[in-house]
Amino acid sequence: MAEEIVFYTNPMSRGRIVRWMLEEVGQPYRAVVLDYGTTMKAPDYLALNPMGKVPTITHGEVTVSECAAICAYLADAFPQAGLAPALDDPMRGPYLRWMFFAAGPVEAAVTARSLGLLAPADKAGMVGYGTFDTVIDTLETAVSGGPYILGERFSAADVYVGSQIAWGLQFKSIPERPAFAPYAARITAREAAVRARALDDALISAA
Repeated sequence: MAEEIVFYTNPMSRGRIVRWMLEEVGQPYRAVVLDYGTTMKAPDYLALNPMGKVPTITHGEVTVSECAAICAYLADAFPQAGLAPALDDPMRGPYLRWMFFAAGPVEAAVTARSLGLLAPADKAGMVGYGTFDTVIDTLETAVSGGPYILGERFSAADVYVGSQIAWGLQFKSIPERPAFAPYAARITAREAAVRARALDDALISAA
C-alpha cells in the first residue's frame, strides 16, 4: 500500500505509542503535531476524530483512531514488518487477546484506581475489569511466558501492552511485579522505541 501515512499527534500524549509503532513498521509517514484545546478541536481535525483527541492516522482513504486499533491496523497493513500473526496462525488469538485486554480492562482499571473510583467489591461483576488485583495478576501472566508476549516473537502487542506497563511503572499507577520491569526494559530498548522517544522528546524540547 503506497498511500501516504499521516500521523496526528502530540508528543505529550498516547501518540508516543503510535510513534513507536510507526518506527517499528518502518514505512514513511508524515507527522502533524496538534495542540490541546486549539488545533485538536478544529473542525478539520474533528472531521477525522470527533473526540478531538490524538493520536489518529490516515492512510490513503482509511482513518483510524484509538491506539490499540492503530497498532493493529498498521501491523496488518504492513505484514512485511512481521508485527502480527496471520489470520491462520494459532498465535493470532493470544495476540488479539492481550492487545485488547490492555486497551480494555487494564486501561479502565488503572484509570479508575488513579482516580479513586474502583468499583466496590460487591459491584466488581458489573465492570469489565472485575478487580484491580485480578487485572494486574492477569497482566503479569501475559509477560511472564517468554521475552515477549508471544514467546520468542515480538509483535504489535508488545508495543501497546508494553507501553501501558512502562508508563504505569514510571507513574506508579501499576504496581511493581517481578516480570514487569525486566519486560519493560527489554522492549523499550529496541531501536525503533529509542528512535520514537528521541523524536517526541525533541518536539517537547523545541516547544
